[in-house]
Amino acid sequence: MSPTIIVAGIGSGGEDHITLGVWRRLQETPRRYVRTASHPAVRKLTEHGLAFESFDHFYEQSDSFPDVYERIADELIRLAQADGQPLLYAVPGHPMVAERTVRLLSERCGGAGIALEIVGGESFLDQAFIRLGFDPIEGFQLLDAADVKPSLLRPELHTVIAQVYDKFTASDVKLSLMERYPDDHPVTVGHALGVPGEERIETVPLHDLDRLEEYGNLTLVWLPKSDDPMLRNRSFDRLHEIVAILRSPEGCPWDREQTHRSIRKNFIEETYEAIEAIDNDDPVGMQEEFGDVLLQVMLHSQMEAENGTFDVYDVIQSLNEKLLFRHPHVFGETGAANAQEALASWERMKAEERRRKGLSERSSVLDGIPRDLPALMKAYALQKKAAKVGFDWPEIGPALDKIGEELGELREAVAAGKDKEEQALELGDLLFATVNVARFIGADPEEALARTNAKFSRRFAYIEEQLKKSGKTFGETNLEEMDRWWEEAKRKN
Repeated sequence: MSPTIIVAGIGSGGEDHITLGVWRRLQETPRRYVRTASHPAVRKLTEHGLAFESFDHFYEQSDSFPDVYERIADELIRLAQADGQPLLYAVPGHPMVAERTVRLLSERCGGAGIALEIVGGESFLDQAFIRLGFDPIEGFQLLDAADVKPSLLRPELHTVIAQVYDKFTASDVKLSLMERYPDDHPVTVGHALGVPGEERIETVPLHDLDRLEEYGNLTLVWLPKSDDPMLRNRSFDRLHEIVAILRSPEGCPWDREQTHRSIRKNFIEETYEAIEAIDNDDPVGMQEEFGDVLLQVMLHSQMEAENGTFDVYDVIQSLNEKLLFRHPHVFGETGAANAQEALASWERMKAEERRRKGLSERSSVLDGIPRDLPALMKAYALQKKAAKVGFDWPEIGPALDKIGEELGELREAVAAGKDKEEQALELGDLLFATVNVARFIGADPEEALARTNAKFSRRFAYIEEQLKKSGKTFGETNLEEMDRWWEEAKRKN
C-alpha cells in the first residue's frame, strides 16, 4: 500500500463548521497535522483529546508565506514516506480554496509515490456569502491579497480579497484598489466571519483600509458589485463596448458611415493635437488628446472586426507579444547596461522577428520608413539609415559647408530667374543639408523647427499687442516700426 496524505478542510470558523465526514476522518486517522493551531476549529481537537502537531514553527522560521508553504509541503511528503502510514493534514476552510500547500501537494505527491486524498470542508466563502449578504451568481471574483493587480479588478462583480493578514498587506491592497476606485469608496472588512465572539464586520473608506487595528489569518475585504458609471468608464472593456455601439445599426448614423479612408485625416489631426499638448507640457490637454488618439485606434479596429479580420484585442495581443519579444534585456535573460545597448538589442530582435515571420530582407537600406511621414522627419530618418552603413561625413565641418554650397546654388537659381520648380528643388537641397547638420549636433529637426515656430508666434503676438496699445492696424504701421517691436520682443524672450 502506498503512503497516503489525507487533506481535510476543517471549516472557516468554530467547531460548528466542521462537517461530519471530516470529523470522522479526524477521529479515524491517528497521525494528525494542522497547518496552524491558530484557528477556532482546532480547539475542538484538543477538547476531544485528539493529538496533533502544527506547522506554526515554520511561520516563525521563514521569511515569507511562499517559503512557509514550500516547507510544509516538503515536510508532509517526508513524513508520509517515512513509515508509509496514512497521515491527515487539516487546513482551515476548504482544501481547494486559497490553500497553497494543497496545490503544492497536488503537484508533487504523484512523483513522490504518495496517494493524495482530499476531503472537502466548509470554505470561508460560505460564511462570506451569508454574513455579508450577497449571492455569487450575481457575478463574483475571489482574489489573493498577495496578488491583487489593477488589471484584475472588475467593479461590476462582487470582489472578495482573501488572506489580508496584516496592515502591510492591507496597504498593498489599498494602493491597487485606488487605481480603479475613488479614495473614499466604501470597502467592507470582515474578520472571523461566523465565529461567535470573534466576528467583526466594518465598512470604511478605501483610504482608511490600512488604518484598522486588527488583521489576521481570518480577515478578508469585500467590495460589493457596482453599476456606478464612473467606475465602468474607467475600464477598457467599456470603451470597446461604446465604440461597438456607435458603429452598430442602433448607433450613431455618422459613425456608421465612416471608413478607414474617410477618417484617415482625423487620425493625423488628433495625433498632432496630442503632440501640441506634449509640447505645451499640458497634462490636462494630454489626457484629453491621448483619448482622442485612442478613439481613432478603436474605430479603425472596430471596422476590421466588422469585416472579420481582426479586433482591438488582436491589436493588443500583437503589441504585447512584440514588446515582450523585443525586450529580452527586460523580460528575458540578456541584459542592457545603457540606452545604447537596449536600442541595439531592440534592432537585433526586430531583424530576428522578420526572419521568423519569413519576411525577405529589405531590398534597400532605406526601406521601412513610412511613405507619408512629414518631409522633415523623413529626411532625418533617411540620413540616419544611410549613416548606419557608412554613407556619412566623419565630422560636422563638411555638413556645415554643404549648407553654404546649397545656399549658393539657391541664390544662383533665383538670380538667374530659373522657373519655380528648379528654385524649389534647390530649396529642398538646402533643407536636406540643414537636416544633416541637425543630426550631427544631436537635435531633432522637427522639434527644433517647432520650437522656432513657437518663438516666432510669441514675438509676432508681441507686435500685435503693441499695435493694439497704440490703436493701430497693420495697414497703419510700417516694416521699420514692426521690426523695432520685434527686437523688443527678442529682448524679452
